[in-house]
Amino acid sequence: MTDDLAPPPATFRPESQPCPSCGDPVPFGSNFCEGCGAQLGAVTAADAQAGPRVERPGSLPVSRPTHLLTDAAAPAGRRPCEECGGTVDADLYCEQCGTKAPSERDHFRETPAAWVAGVCDRGARRERNEDALALVSSESPGERCVLIVLDGVSSSTDSDVASLAGARAARDVLRAPVGQGLGTPESREAAVHQAITAAAAAAQAAIVAHTEQGSESPASATFTCVLLEAEVDGPVAWAGNLGDSRSYWIPDEGEPVQLTRDDSAAEALIDAGATVEQAYSSPQAHAITRWLGRDSEDVTPVIGRFPITTEGWLLACSDGLWNYAREVGRLAEQVRAAATGAGSVEDVAARLVHFATEAGGHDNITVALARLGPVPDHGTGDAAADSAADAAGEASADNGAVGETAEEPDQIKPPGEPLVEPETQPEHTHPVATPTNVTHTEPTKE
Repeated sequence: MTDDLAPPPATFRPESQPCPSCGDPVPFGSNFCEGCGAQLGAVTAADAQAGPRVERPGSLPVSRPTHLLTDAAAPAGRRPCEECGGTVDADLYCEQCGTKAPSERDHFRETPAAWVAGVCDRGARRERNEDALALVSSESPGERCVLIVLDGVSSSTDSDVASLAGARAARDVLRAPVGQGLGTPESREAAVHQAITAAAAAAQAAIVAHTEQGSESPASATFTCVLLEAEVDGPVAWAGNLGDSRSYWIPDEGEPVQLTRDDSAAEALIDAGATVEQAYSSPQAHAITRWLGRDSEDVTPVIGRFPITTEGWLLACSDGLWNYAREVGRLAEQVRAAATGAGSVEDVAARLVHFATEAGGHDNITVALARLGPVPDHGTGDAAADSAADAAGEASADNGAVGETAEEPDQIKPPGEPLVEPETQPEHTHPVATPTNVTHTEPTKE
């Protein structure tokens, strides 16, 4: 981490709002978007700061400002029914089958380009969606993209609003390509580290700005970010992480790779010698040891570099997905099955959300994908959906302990609090050991 890097100011003063049609920033008070020409209702900054209490369909009441909920991630206008493909009306009911659709905060999608897409869903058990995603991509596949996923901690206040604000603040920092520095590998690495660290700092500032002063449970969230940029020798993925959301590289053929390492009690137990089964059966398994939020002591992400040399998928997700396929090999099977017969990258993301929902859906589920190479098109969509449903059943049976644990609220482990050690410490086994070709760099502290 460079010494002169300073986080954004903690006070949040928006001067613009994203266009609900194209996502471009639009000054408050504008009636039209200069980027796409969409007609807008004039909104003032004072209106945004006022933040009246809003009741969202399908969610708990929210008392913080919600102006950041209105942009491309929560698309305006009509949308298709998830059940039959019909049109959802303004009252959130399908005009064809009558099914009630989730609110645009409880289920939303982003597709900035044909090769990049994400789906964020409330899941089957939670009362509101505290996950968030934000995406950026070039039109040209493999040239540049940003995948950002934040998982709001359910035991904190207004984490749904804070996580979305944080994801979009981080995205805005990474919209522009990262500079090459002095042209050396070392300066390039320093520039990328500074950019991802600044994105995490921006997310932190946005979360703090959406936290009530004196809150006993201040809003907090995990953070995972994948930045893909084309370099001289080919595309390179950089992954930054705080907490237990994860990023992966899943090639069409060959060994998949987990690009990030969890900041969690389970990971600490594994490091101490516990087996994966022992660690995840601990009552503290899902307690995170680093996070974003006012009460966090360390908001500097650990960043890794991974060169892309073949076709495959970049995946960033919350634990609502990977809880049902902990081992990287099993998750790769789900991604490849979801890609079979899929018509788009968004379809693949939606199928992975469906897999996690069918396996239990105990938590919010967020999937962000970037496709390097053509979208596979083998078999039929129905066959792929059946395969995903079968796999979900297997995951629910195989990972029963995970499903039971996932029903518990997210936790934060206070610094210095001892971990619950397993009764025995057999030989260390870890299914997602960091491969040698992923270079992780621990940030330095002053």
